[in-house]
Amino acid sequence: MYLDHAATTKPDERVIAAMLPMLTTYWGNPSSIYLEGQEARRAIDSARKLCADLLGAAPKEVVFTGGGTESDNAAIRGAAFAQRERGRGNHIITSAIEHHAVLHTVEQLEREGFTATYLPVDSEGFVDLAALEAAVTPETTLVTVMAANNEVGTIQPVAEISRVAKARNPRVLVHTDAVQAAGAIDITPANLGVDLLSIAAHKLYGPKGAGLLYIKNRTPWLPLMLGGSQEKERRAGTENVAGIVGLATAMKLAWDEAAERNAHAAAMRDRLMYGIPERIPDTVITGPMDTAKRLSNNFSCCFRNVEGESVLLALDMAEVAASSGSACPTGALEPSHVLTAMGIDSDLAHASLRLTVGKDTSAAEIDHVLETLPAIVSRLRALAGNS
Repeated sequence: MYLDHAATTKPDERVIAAMLPMLTTYWGNPSSIYLEGQEARRAIDSARKLCADLLGAAPKEVVFTGGGTESDNAAIRGAAFAQRERGRGNHIITSAIEHHAVLHTVEQLEREGFTATYLPVDSEGFVDLAALEAAVTPETTLVTVMAANNEVGTIQPVAEISRVAKARNPRVLVHTDAVQAAGAIDITPANLGVDLLSIAAHKLYGPKGAGLLYIKNRTPWLPLMLGGSQEKERRAGTENVAGIVGLATAMKLAWDEAAERNAHAAAMRDRLMYGIPERIPDTVITGPMDTAKRLSNNFSCCFRNVEGESVLLALDMAEVAASSGSACPTGALEPSHVLTAMGIDSDLAHASLRLTVGKDTSAAEIDHVLETLPAIVSRLRALAGNS
């Protein structure tokens, strides 16, 4: 059974059905003037309008990308260099618990002459708004804080973050990585008060390798990908037509079915959130205890006196796919930067478990975990002499 939907989701059959004609019939280059190319161009234009409508945006504000990582990179680098080019400063603010697509990009910009502030978070992963207010200066050009955390499910108050930042410096641009949040909460850019926003299709039961970057009209920004004139010269390269159509279809389904999907996910998450600590002593839940401030599909915890990797291997043998946090640092020996930023000590952080449910997760699958996991943890603790 699959309980790692925060890592990726299985493409919805309806998404695949929408993509197939783009691979078999309308396979032409969208930049070509002949029929095959123009059919592909119409498909992209239709997908762009649909995505824009879902975001409450204009089609010209949507740039299709190769996924969430590219969208984050393009947003941050594009805004930072454009702002600096206009003489508006070179200071960037982010949080200590961002996805590495954001953190590594900011770190690279520091090596290129920018300065950065990494905001602290509290024990549940919420950004310190007072620290944000204090950090914004006349030299600050960009604030980038994720809408929801991929490891512990914390939903950040992005609208308040934007309000605080822009009150201190009206020229500040605000970007949010909405990769985990899309489909789970309202990410309408106008409601969040953001200038840039990133989405990835494969978190929404869409294809891997497709995403979008929302860029508010008249936002200072420079392109990351250079070469051709695609995406109005904002992202060069022949478009992934099937991926773009898949992204738009996945977004439409996610928006239409949001209430039903989130209610189901929350019910499954709550069975884990209340059931696991009841059955396993010394379980430390990570992330918000108020489920209204946590992603509906996310449960995360740490087990005292046990090694997290051993838990994952044992779960895999029990046919349960899970993770210890972000899917990206697989094989890393260091504890999660998210958990350590939240004040969790290294030993406990090494014993982390993330279970993320999906729209098709069943109560029977959750019950299987509740029956299997306590014995796994008990056995591992006994082997380590910690029973």
